[in-house]
This record gives sequence, structure tokens and C-alpha cells, in this order.
Amino acid sequence: MDFRAALLDQTRIFGELIASNDPETPVPTCPDWTLKQLFRHVGRGNRWAAQIISERRVSPLDPRDVHEGKPPDDLDGAIEWLNTGAALVLKAVDQVGTDARVWTFLGPKPGGWWIRRRLHEATVHRADAALAVGAGFELPPELAADAVSEWLQIATGMANKHHAEPLARGDSVHLHATDDGLGPTGEWTITHDEDGLEWSHSHGKGSVALRGPATNLLLAATRRGSAADLGLEVFGDTAVWDAWLDRTPF
Repeated sequence: MDFRAALLDQTRIFGELIASNDPETPVPTCPDWTLKQLFRHVGRGNRWAAQIISERRVSPLDPRDVHEGKPPDDLDGAIEWLNTGAALVLKAVDQVGTDARVWTFLGPKPGGWWIRRRLHEATVHRADAALAVGAGFELPPELAADAVSEWLQIATGMANKHHAEPLARGDSVHLHATDDGLGPTGEWTITHDEDGLEWSHSHGKGSVALRGPATNLLLAATRRGSAADLGLEVFGDTAVWDAWLDRTPF
């Protein structure tokens, strides 16, 4: 998958959706936020990441110190600010090199890690905007499946970093995308054993299993909709899934 092109594309679609609706519209999946605040969050987040990369930071950057962290007041200027911010992430990676290690909330990682992270930040927040205005939301299956994988990396990484246990030892979760052509990349199994919490692209029964389109699995995993509302098939112990959702905030 071309993460670079997808970042620019998803950012552009996100901006177009925001621009065509009332900026004061509440965003139910991001409590207390409006579309205007969601827009600023995504746009500033890209510039925040770009600055972390370009400065080869080894510690967090205060969002208040982001260069040009606020969009212009006029709509055209704001949209240009948004799209330029995504391009700045790519530019920063090109400047320092994909493998140059920089700060991330999961520990030092290659600068190129941020491209994929910012891509899926845009996809999920695009879903927030779509849900807020009653618009449809659909991702290409390959992109949605990768977003699920990236989210599981974050969820398990954060849990292990903070010694949290969103999944009881011995329990497991299996997700199965029904889209054609995904192969092993459309299956995920999360386990918790003596080695800790981890996930893999493997087939398994799971203490609980969810089955449906990759886009809907992504929305369920990121708490943008319930499995029932999204039409997902659920098998096994639903309490395990509920506990996983409750204990993997981000």
C-alpha cells in the first residue's frame, strides 16, 4: 500500500467533508468537539508530527509550540493549511530519512512510522465527521484492514507499555474481515499469555470473534459504533469484547 499517497488522499477527503458542513456541528464520537475543533486537531496533528520528525526530537512536542498550529480564518486558506500539513509530514521524512529514529508515544521509532500513523488518524477522524453529519463512510478494504492492524499495534503497545491488561490472561479476540481478496491481512487474533499481550494475522476461534466488512470492524474496534449497530456477527463471550473496548482508550 502507498501510505504516502493515501495520507494525502484521506486528508483531502476529510477536509472536503468538513468544508461542506456547518463547522459548529457537534461530533458525537468525540465528545464536546465540533467539526471545527476536529478539523484543527487533525491539521495541527500533522504539523506536530512533521516538526517532531524534522527536529529529530527524542521527547514530546507541546502542541502549543507547533509552527503555524492554527488554521487561517478563511475556508480556502484553512483547507490549504490542512493539506499542506499532510505534505509536511512527507517532506520531513524525506529530509531526515525514513529510518531516522524519532520520538513517538510508543517509544523511539523510524520517522517513516509517522506517515502510517497520520494516515489512519485521518481515516478514523474522517469517520467521526461522516457520522456527525450523517454522511456515508467507506474505505477500500485494504486500507480499512491496515487501519485495524495499525490500531491493534497501538492498543497492544500502549497496554504493554503501561502494564495494563485489556484482555485477561487466557482470553483471546478474533476479528475476521469478509471482504474479498484480503487473505491473511483480513484476520487478526489478539492473545494474552505468559509472554504478554500480542496480536497476529492468524486464524483462530477466540474467546470472542467478530465477523464483517473491514471498515465496520475498524469502526467497532475504535469505538465508533457498536458491533450490533454495524451489523457485525459476534460469536462467543461478548463480555471479553466489551472489556477490551473499555480498556483500550486512545
